[in-house]
Amino acid sequence: MDEILARNLIDKSIIGTDGTDFGTLYNVTMGIESADLRNLVINPNEDLPLQSVDFETDDDGRLLIPMDHISRLNDQIVIQR
Repeated sequence: MDEILARNLIDKSIIGTDGTDFGTLYNVTMGIESADLRNLVINPNEDLPLQSVDFETDDDGRLLIPMDHISRLNDQIVIQR
């Protein structure tokens, strides 16, 4: 299995399978007790209308995208809506 260091993911572009530019990766959340990865925390693209996105946001307006929405991870992180 290929491995990627978390520090190499910060600031990666987040793109939807439909071509939507969601923004860039700010952080990743995980469960304290289970240690499972939970959400991608995204600095949203300025042009992205947040009311049209079906993902939750945190108190700072960052998108919280569940890990099970990741479709591909290469030069960009591709997610499914």
